[in-house]
Amino acid sequence: MESLRQLYKIGNGPSSSHTMGPRKAAQMFLEEMPEGAERIEVTLYGSLAATGKGHLTDKAVLEIITPVAPAAIIWKPETVLSFHTNGIRFEAFNTDGKSIAAQTYYSIGGGDIVREGESRQPADSIYSMTKIKDILEWCERTGLSYWEYVGQTEGPEIWEYLRKVWHVMKAAVERGIEAEGVLPGGLGVRRKAVSYHVHAAGYSSSLKSRGLVYAYALAVSEENAAGGEIVTAPTCGSCGIVPAVLYHLHTSKGFSEDRILRALATAGLFGNVVKFNASVSGAEVGCQGEVGVACAMAAAAASQLFGGTPAQIEYSAEMGLEHHLGLTCDPVCGLVQIPCIERNAYAAARALDANLYAAFSDGHHRVDFDRIVEVMKQTGHDLPSLYKETSQGGLAVI
Repeated sequence: MESLRQLYKIGNGPSSSHTMGPRKAAQMFLEEMPEGAERIEVTLYGSLAATGKGHLTDKAVLEIITPVAPAAIIWKPETVLSFHTNGIRFEAFNTDGKSIAAQTYYSIGGGDIVREGESRQPADSIYSMTKIKDILEWCERTGLSYWEYVGQTEGPEIWEYLRKVWHVMKAAVERGIEAEGVLPGGLGVRRKAVSYHVHAAGYSSSLKSRGLVYAYALAVSEENAAGGEIVTAPTCGSCGIVPAVLYHLHTSKGFSEDRILRALATAGLFGNVVKFNASVSGAEVGCQGEVGVACAMAAAAASQLFGGTPAQIEYSAEMGLEHHLGLTCDPVCGLVQIPCIERNAYAAARALDANLYAAFSDGHHRVDFDRIVEVMKQTGHDLPSLYKETSQGGLAVI
């Protein structure tokens, strides 16, 4: 299991798998390509081709490739490669029309890229325990918490990285609650965060609290949809949930920055476990792997901040994921807008509810987090491709 640096990636939206990943693949190909390329063909397969225009996949790739050589995009949504639905192939040709380099890559979610023929498991695993059950037992045996396991495993440098992550998250919230206008893409979706933020101030404390959480999640998700700088948590499409919960608790409850960083570590650990044992790719397991995992991460973070025991933190995360099982990924027009933005707001509120529910318990329950991860993976594989980021089913065809 990799460092949290590979989960929390700082970059620009709107999609980690369809924008950040292909951009990275293009950079990798250029680094490996010999000199003498006269033109480059880029072929997009499966989900990358089906929703790539809405996700700006072509723009992200061409921005990297065209300064080196003219490039053409070939769209093949009907062709799904066996390793992963998000396939992208680069082929370079010289002046004689001869192929001088070719490579296929897969964008497997969260901005991660795997070359054809490589294992999807990371080569630089640093965590010895990759199941929450084992980490929970370690916590109970040592009296330490999840964030301390992260600190011991990653070393002190992780805290400065998480501080940078937190600052980018905060900045996205604060930009988003001030921004107005219509989001790009042609759907005519207006930004709502600013109005939710204003309206929340007029309500009593409980309704105001909920309204602010909505506003913060909308703010980050709208920034992502507009191509702004965000943090994958665990993906671009679900990037509003963890920041919304943490920003709300930071500003309303006065939790210090250091405590927020510990909560980020805890959240990241749960997200990392899902990423390692299943997937956080909407194109592979549906939106349960994006919004569902983000809800689990945010619930764990909230429970950490409110003094939850390791068992209560695990219970919070388990509920955050369990109650998103089967959630489809069906973006309208392939844009990370409808239903993605509202789902972020709703899931942020559910994360706080999961924390509250677990806080009333002793943390013991029947189905543990690791089992829910297994079920999510199987459910995702059982979902028809219509509902996994192809814009061919569900809301996408209304």
